[in-house]
Amino acid sequence: MSNAAHRLLWTVIALLLTALGGTGLAVSLDWLPGAGAPLLGTGLLHWWRAGAPWSVLAVAVGGALLALLGQRLIARELRVPGRVAGTLVHPGNGAGRTRVASGLLTGALERDLLREPGVRRARVVLTGAVARPDVWIEVHLDPRTGTAAVREHVDAAVRRFAATVGCRPAHLDVTARVDQARP
Repeated sequence: MSNAAHRLLWTVIALLLTALGGTGLAVSLDWLPGAGAPLLGTGLLHWWRAGAPWSVLAVAVGGALLALLGQRLIARELRVPGRVAGTLVHPGNGAGRTRVASGLLTGALERDLLREPGVRRARVVLTGAVARPDVWIEVHLDPRTGTAAVREHVDAAVRRFAATVGCRPAHLDVTARVDQARP
């Protein structure tokens, strides 16, 4: 299923659950006609009353299990394979794999960017597929710094990063902010 189909599926499920909850609320507040009639059939209502202390517990446990199942399902749907989500994994030429935490990679690129004297702060975010991640860079510059030198330094740092990690960024977004001059 595509991402759009998943979003549509979860939207429909959410709307159905919301409608069901709203209907239950309206019935409990006597807003609907025939509110005096029980929602459950007579057989189910008799079963509910016969197991008085345990029926509530059974429904509570069942609801908790359904909530846990729903949480696991949503977590699985949100997890996308091949994304940089904390660990970058590259299969090796032999039998092994190399695993590197993405925080180490972003930290290394930030330190590389900070080697330029005019860069006061740098922040890097990696998203997307492992083979072609999106790289988002924000640098804060000294007001006296020329942008041409910083541009060359950022380009060189990204090239070094791509050569070290072994992947080419699919998208590179660099935001340069000039800090206010200090008196």
